[in-house]
Amino acid sequence: MSTSTGPTPVGFVGLGEMGARMSRRLLAAGYDVSVNDTDTGAMERVVSAGASACADALGVADAAEIVLVSLPTPAVVAAVAEQLVPGSAMRLYVDLSTTGPQVAEEVGELMTAAEVGVVDAPVSGGAAGAEHGRLTIMAAGQPSHIETARPLLEVLGSTIFVVGDRPGQGQSVKVINNLMSACSIAITSEAAALGVKAGLDPRTLLEVVSASSGANVAAATKFPQYVLTRSFHQGFRLELMAKDVRLALAEARRRGVPMVLGSAVEQLWNVGEASLEPAADFMEIVQMFERWSGARIESPAGADAGVTPS
Repeated sequence: MSTSTGPTPVGFVGLGEMGARMSRRLLAAGYDVSVNDTDTGAMERVVSAGASACADALGVADAAEIVLVSLPTPAVVAAVAEQLVPGSAMRLYVDLSTTGPQVAEEVGELMTAAEVGVVDAPVSGGAAGAEHGRLTIMAAGQPSHIETARPLLEVLGSTIFVVGDRPGQGQSVKVINNLMSACSIAITSEAAALGVKAGLDPRTLLEVVSASSGANVAAATKFPQYVLTRSFHQGFRLELMAKDVRLALAEARRRGVPMVLGSAVEQLWNVGEASLEPAADFMEIVQMFERWSGARIESPAGADAGVTPS
């Protein structure tokens, strides 16, 4: 690592909803950040905040000792990793994407062969969490690599879990979490639709559930904030949630774990992805359940910020 007294040069590849916000947090914390994205507009916006633009991913790995990536799909992650490996400066690779365990393992092997350390560190918390540094980070890798990355991770997240010592384990935690999140959104959609058809105020129903044994984050926060308000916009694309669910089911099949409920959830999100617009927010899947049931999940009392779980 660098022996200079200033911050270690940092690179960031992938400046979408999450990556742009995380990059700006690193800039605000005083890091020199070199960036690349295939979307020149996204890159220009981060450069205007103080980052240095690189023509490609290799340029980032030539400029920065620690390179973080936040990318949309496993295929893109694998392709970018191949581009980064020859970089002359990169000594540590940190993957903040939801890559899936298998690709994370393969990329880890590639980086290790090139004598580059690896931290598998997917995040949860959405665009708002990225904006305000309140992400939950699920880090896996050799302890020395995690400790090198920790100052950066602490800028990005408020909760850092070390979940394992090898790439792929962070991804396992993340896709399991997102499968459970996808399941809670689906069952809350069905339950709220049933409540509406039974003549209940969905706001009151969600308040009762959130203070009772059916409590979940979808009922406590997502539905009050994004469904009762009819905004349906949290800032995470439906196609990415569907991808994450498929990654969880692929890992279950790879490990020989039956997923009876998980398979049903996978199909629901596949149907949602197929029936809604490509850029749809993941909360828009609730509208699919509304169409099926003929129920509109909206409180006649009006909507406000959310329900506080017990």
